[in-house]
Amino acid sequence: MVVVFALLAGLVFGIGLIVSGMANPAKVLGFLDLAGAWDPSLAFVMAGAVLVGVVAFALARRRRRSWLGLPMHLPAASAVTLRLVLGSAAFGVGWGLAGFCPGPALVALGAGYAKAWGFVGAMLAGMAVYEIAERRSR
Repeated sequence: MVVVFALLAGLVFGIGLIVSGMANPAKVLGFLDLAGAWDPSLAFVMAGAVLVGVVAFALARRRRRSWLGLPMHLPAASAVTLRLVLGSAAFGVGWGLAGFCPGPALVALGAGYAKAWGFVGAMLAGMAVYEIAERRSR
């Protein structure tokens, strides 16, 4: 049952990315182009996502178990570290250069955007390098 709900949540998320234009790198780059032909429409998408997230986390903090009966695992860390700042910067630079972030890139891959193949390949390679570096540091 958990897998079915995970699939449904992923489908709703993917459809939302397509409808909002987040899977279209040209739309995302237009949003990020503050000095040029700026397209503010994705700001409303992000504001809606933040609002939903705030409500969802507020409700989740009050619960010990999910609606499916699984234990709730909410993030415990709240410190802003150099690692967090550098990771966020790398994420933002990648998003600005390619017009994709991981979720929309996977949706764009399924939608047939050729550019998404390169991004997803680079993303997977970066994840592999990170895992190797983490294992070596332990």
